[in-house]
Amino acid sequence: MFKAFLKSTLLLLPFSFSACAQKKDVTQSPTFAEMNKKQAQDMSDHKKEVATFAAGCFWCVEAQFQQLKGVDTVVSGYTDGHVPNPTYKQVCTGTTGHAEACNITYDPSIISYDELLAAFFTSHDPTQLNRQGNDIGTQYRSGIYYHNAEQKEKAEYYIKKLNEEHAYNSPIVTEVKPYGTFYGAEDYHQNYYNENGNEGYCRMVIQPKLDKFKKVFAGKLKQ
Repeated sequence: MFKAFLKSTLLLLPFSFSACAQKKDVTQSPTFAEMNKKQAQDMSDHKKEVATFAAGCFWCVEAQFQQLKGVDTVVSGYTDGHVPNPTYKQVCTGTTGHAEACNITYDPSIISYDELLAAFFTSHDPTQLNRQGNDIGTQYRSGIYYHNAEQKEKAEYYIKKLNEEHAYNSPIVTEVKPYGTFYGAEDYHQNYYNENGNEGYCRMVIQPKLDKFKKVFAGKLKQ
């Protein structure tokens, strides 16, 4: 698979940009603690909601958010572009405008959007522009694509607070934009880590991120 081959090749680079990009630990910031508080709504109808995040390679994002209680499904795909029904190969050229993203369907009576934002800011380095580590290109940008005014307000509020606290070494570059058309990625991208956990990229990139994620959110993981 081209993507797996390319990523495995990049792993051989002697210097990892991601290793030095984030020296501060956002999970130690007061704003992270505020986000991560249990704020799930008491909803008798249990109506499901959707959050859409771009945070680098969607394999990583999917693997992390799948762990959380209250998250029903995570679908990898492409959003915020201008080419209809793009293929992965097209998106990789960086000319379609799309970001690799995940649609996360969740139960707000179990997990809140605030808690999902806490997971989002833990899942990647939001100060890296158009890249995550050795995954480079506009398709790997950091983005929050809101589905309603409340999601927009919360995303902008927490970004402002994190920047004011200097929770990271550099300012957050995450774009906050209205949700538009989302195209599901090809079948082989779905549930990728669970299906391909022994591949080099999964072991060397996704697994360390997943280990950190599970440690931070130990009390919120599915059994």
